[in-house]
Amino acid sequence: MSIHISAAKGEIAETVLLPGDPLRAKWIAEHFLEEAVQYSSVRGMYGYTGKFGGKKISVQGTGMGIPSASIYVHELINDYGAKQLIRIGSAGSYQPFVKVRDIVLAMAASTNSNLNRRIFDHDTYAPAADAELLIKALKIAGKDRIEVRAGNVLTSDTFYDDHPDEYKKWMEYGVLCVEMETAALYTLAARFGVRALAVLTITDHVITGESMEASARETSLRDMIKLALQLA
Repeated sequence: MSIHISAAKGEIAETVLLPGDPLRAKWIAEHFLEEAVQYSSVRGMYGYTGKFGGKKISVQGTGMGIPSASIYVHELINDYGAKQLIRIGSAGSYQPFVKVRDIVLAMAASTNSNLNRRIFDHDTYAPAADAELLIKALKIAGKDRIEVRAGNVLTSDTFYDDHPDEYKKWMEYGVLCVEMETAALYTLAARFGVRALAVLTITDHVITGESMEASARETSLRDMIKLALQLA
């Protein structure tokens, strides 16, 4: 048992899916995993372990933002032996050609957080995905005819920004979308020698203002979840 996860040793699989929303973790366990058992509900951040295709897989909510996600990723790796971490989350598009409902594979994660500037004494560190996971995800998507885009994403510390045109500098440098956790996931995965990939669904478009309707989110997120589970 760790500080924030109440699982016993052996109750969490080596492969863990990481939605930010704990209720999405619950929904995934109920709709996709066989023999799912809840191993933690500390602070309402649910975690479950079950089977998919005969393989043991866990799904753990992480909350929103780098501080919250970092806690769960750190404990999953160091207290429970997680070896493969796959973030499944939502994102806001920064590019005209990245549409609402598109799936983005995060090759690398830029950030406006001080996370890595503190670690590297203000030098720049580039958190990146595990290459094997990324290649495998692209192959699965091609086989299942799931359209995906791969590229750089922005992990932001700010959800409500006082500067509405801030996104333009990231857009000009090819950043595909914005979310709030991937840079921390990739940094910690590199630090502790495990594999990580973020699979993101575009639910909002920063440029056009389009937003996915609540009724459409379940169906659209299913493709992302199925891709992540096959990847696992």
